[in-house]
Amino acid sequence: MLAKIKESAQFIQSKTNLKPTIGIILGTGLGGLVKEIEILHEISYEDIPHFPVSTVESHSGKLIFGKLGGKMVVAMQGRFHYYEGYNMGQVTFPVRVMKLLGIERLIVSNASGGVNPDFAVGEIMVLQDHINLFPEHPLVGKNIDELGPRFPDMSEPYDLNMIERAKKIANELGIKISCGTYAGLTGPTLETPAEYLYIRNIGADAVGMSTVPEVIVARHMDLPCFAVSIITDLGVPGKIKKVSVADVIEVANRQEPKMTAIISKLIASL
Repeated sequence: MLAKIKESAQFIQSKTNLKPTIGIILGTGLGGLVKEIEILHEISYEDIPHFPVSTVESHSGKLIFGKLGGKMVVAMQGRFHYYEGYNMGQVTFPVRVMKLLGIERLIVSNASGGVNPDFAVGEIMVLQDHINLFPEHPLVGKNIDELGPRFPDMSEPYDLNMIERAKKIANELGIKISCGTYAGLTGPTLETPAEYLYIRNIGADAVGMSTVPEVIVARHMDLPCFAVSIITDLGVPGKIKKVSVADVIEVANRQEPKMTAIISKLIASL
């Protein structure tokens, strides 16, 4: 695995001499942040050795190199999910590669379902913790000592400094945000009413099908993480409705400019 990670990173470095300090993973319906990036180079996933290729229609499948908030960034336009049939090593492979490219922080976005009864559709939630409900853990197997310890600490999965900066920025911009705990499940089905209730009862505020594996691997490599969810539907008793992917994308697209403004200014402040 380490040899494959290094080969991917070396291939990318052979195509560009840009050195990103911040990695960004763009979630469902949230790819518009790319419009704010001063793009200097792009590489398709299918051209990178050992890289998975996204099978989700709303995920483009490109590594974007450029400047955002005055910083050099590399953005994943399209991520990989466990429900696509990839194992956790493949899902988190790009995070490993971005670390070898030199990133010092990871920023993640996603669309998720809200189970906190105080949430509304379109709510922006900054992750302050998560609950891992995936059946496969990304660190199971032989540890890659060169990348991180066998038993990484997870007492601060999301960087407190970046969370406080984001809260201050949102307040200055007049954007309402909440902080909460995200539960990660496999999907691809959305949850049943009983499952939503279970997720709320175990302490989560939102639920989705991504983010947790990538953050675990990033923390394994000692990368500070910041993540934000746009609540695209509600799993609250009395508010549960039938939802399609198109509905999720529509809400995410509508709220994306606010999320983009927060992330852009957060990066500029680092």
